[in-house]
Amino acid sequence: MNPLSNALTDAPTASLDNSGLMQMEAGLAERSHRSRVPLSLFWRTFFLLGLLLFGSILAWLQTLRALEFEPRAIQTAQQIASLVNLSRAALIHSDSINRVSLIKTMKEQEGVRIVPREPGDRFEPFDTDALSQRIAQELQSRLGPDTVVANSVNQEVGLWVGFTIEKDHYWMLTDRARFNRTTGRTWLIWLMTAGALSLAGAALIARFINRPLKQLSFAASRVRDGDFEASSLDETVATSEIRAVNIGFNRMTQMLAKIEQDRAVMLAGISHDLRTPLARLRLETELSVVDLEAQANMVADIAQLDAIIGKFLDYARPGIVNLSPVSLREVFDTCLYSTRHRTDMRVNLDVAEDLTVLADAVELGRVITNLLENAARYGKSVESDVAMVDIAAKAHDHWVLLRVRDHGNGVSNEQLATLTTPFYRGEAARTAANGAGLGLAIVEKTVSRMGGTFVLSNAASGGLAANIQLQRAPRT
Repeated sequence: MNPLSNALTDAPTASLDNSGLMQMEAGLAERSHRSRVPLSLFWRTFFLLGLLLFGSILAWLQTLRALEFEPRAIQTAQQIASLVNLSRAALIHSDSINRVSLIKTMKEQEGVRIVPREPGDRFEPFDTDALSQRIAQELQSRLGPDTVVANSVNQEVGLWVGFTIEKDHYWMLTDRARFNRTTGRTWLIWLMTAGALSLAGAALIARFINRPLKQLSFAASRVRDGDFEASSLDETVATSEIRAVNIGFNRMTQMLAKIEQDRAVMLAGISHDLRTPLARLRLETELSVVDLEAQANMVADIAQLDAIIGKFLDYARPGIVNLSPVSLREVFDTCLYSTRHRTDMRVNLDVAEDLTVLADAVELGRVITNLLENAARYGKSVESDVAMVDIAAKAHDHWVLLRVRDHGNGVSNEQLATLTTPFYRGEAARTAANGAGLGLAIVEKTVSRMGGTFVLSNAASGGLAANIQLQRAPRT
């Protein structure tokens, strides 16, 4: 359970029940998960291209190593064997006096030292990697099976090769630089450079592919918010598929804009052409009908028709909402001002003075008014005809959770999901209500337009609870 739910549970006038809490926490978790893992199309494309390039580089590296392995082993062994054979031939065909001079010259000029091999010499075997072992095998095949290749002799490090001249045994010491490994490292450096350049190219390709889709996504989001003017896409792009999509999308938004304009005109006509006759009819009824009871009933019916028309207009209102910081306490004070003289409803308010949300003040006031009307109609307790309404609001991180709860009979769990369906009314509403069945549907639609979440739940101690989650206004 998060701190937001704990804070509301501790509130004296309102506490969250399990079903409402779980649904609101699920919404918070989903939003948090989306913000933590922004896996866009660009990064997905870049990752797949990078994975493909990485696999290709590994394949090329293994191929180059396989092609290089055998020739390099044979070439290195051939060079060392040639050096041993030349040293052996020079020692065989020189007399004892010249042999000393020859050994000295080889050490000074070629960096090759010839020393006798003693039975007590301690040597460390040659490297155990595959290339070194292949070189050792090749040397033994060229110089004889009794050839020894070592890394050090008597703790002196170098490339040591043990060979024989007739019955005499010798060590030849040469620089390990003759055993060159730089070729493979050079290839690896070049492959890493090529890989880095390939990843940079993959990023450019992914960005190029993602750009028109990103523009389409932005335009679709603007259309979703009702802004048809800012959703025009370029119809002159070079790619034929993207151009066809942009043209189709622009034509669709133009049709939607026309439909929205026609709807606004129709709503204005309904407001004028229906409410004006209703007002005249109400005036004529009050003046012409003698029976006061019949007059009151006719006036009530006309008022109900006017209220139903207002609900239809509220539900069909366009979806563009301008969000700005709104004081939640001020909105509640305004909405509760008209209920101060009502004897059938009592409200307990627990909202901080400095609590602000991102909303439209008029739309938010309409939401709260609808919830208060719903609680006043169906939230009366069994013991009295007074509807007790508890209102609480608490902030947590970037969200504000608002709860309006009555102490009535509540509804069955099966009806909770259908209460926000347009024109749906529960059993109590069918017998006691005179509305159009749009109050909660208007609340859900309006809250959704303001970027929030609306959830209905049965309170643990009885009654219906309306849970609203709105964006918290940034502090200035």
